[in-house]
Amino acid sequence: MKNMCFAFPGQGSQIVGMGRDFAETTQGRALFERADDALGMKLSDLMWNGDQGELTLTQNAQPALLVCGLVALDYLQRQANQRLPEMVGFVAGHSLGEYTAVAAAGGMDFETAVKLVRLRGQAMANGGMAGGMSAILGLEPEVADRVAREAGVVFANDNSAGQAIFSGDSDKLAIAEEAAKAAGAKRAMRLNVSGPFHTPVMRGAGEKVAEFLRANPLKDLEVGCMMNHSAKVEREAQAVAAELVAQVTGRVRWREGMIALAEQGVTQIVELGVGKVLAGLAGRCDARLTAVSLSSRADVDGWLEARG
Repeated sequence: MKNMCFAFPGQGSQIVGMGRDFAETTQGRALFERADDALGMKLSDLMWNGDQGELTLTQNAQPALLVCGLVALDYLQRQANQRLPEMVGFVAGHSLGEYTAVAAAGGMDFETAVKLVRLRGQAMANGGMAGGMSAILGLEPEVADRVAREAGVVFANDNSAGQAIFSGDSDKLAIAEEAAKAAGAKRAMRLNVSGPFHTPVMRGAGEKVAEFLRANPLKDLEVGCMMNHSAKVEREAQAVAAELVAQVTGRVRWREGMIALAEQGVTQIVELGVGKVLAGLAGRCDARLTAVSLSSRADVDGWLEARG
């Protein structure tokens, strides 16, 4: 199983009802309760019974997604009767999901991770100028980079061949969207996010993350994590912490990271938590990669049974 990478999704995958299935086990319910206690709020109630708009707020979506990823991983490990280092060679996570991946690999304990991403979400929500993000479909990365620079926005997420995310001021995004279409993009669509994430505007949020990590130092990881900012695998605590800070303002190099994992022998991406976004990107990043999404206990049980 060392030819696999467990991957954890970022914002956009949140949906009311997320994780409820895992909470039907005693151990899963306990983890949700620990998250509620760590934050001093009923995060689990918001996740299962709340308003989608409130759940989508950055400060709520980030801890909700992290908790779901870690609860799904906990269930998988118990059902397989194996710990993560025995199962996979690597972990990865997209944007917020990178924090989930680091916690999954033993870099920080559950409560610390929940508090960190809540703080990150709050800091990003208050991060500066108004703005947003747009998905640009059908442009090669080099063309997307040029279009973004010329329009005065940031090429924030290199998700796969043909999928780029621009981030910046709303008016400039409109110009960038039209320029992308003129350059051959099949589609340009504004995303439902509250700010221009992964840009220098988020510097204050990065400083908040750095301050938290100085007060709560990471541990070395049990398996390597493919990092968003550098598209390199890291395990050492100080290097991982620096990457977590850098990605707040820097580009998510998901496509490059997936290619690098394939070069290191990874053949399957196993997405854990909520949704199917990362599984959908895997093969478009590198044809050597297959992928599966495990978003429920039935998904996990069926996958383990198929593997024998």
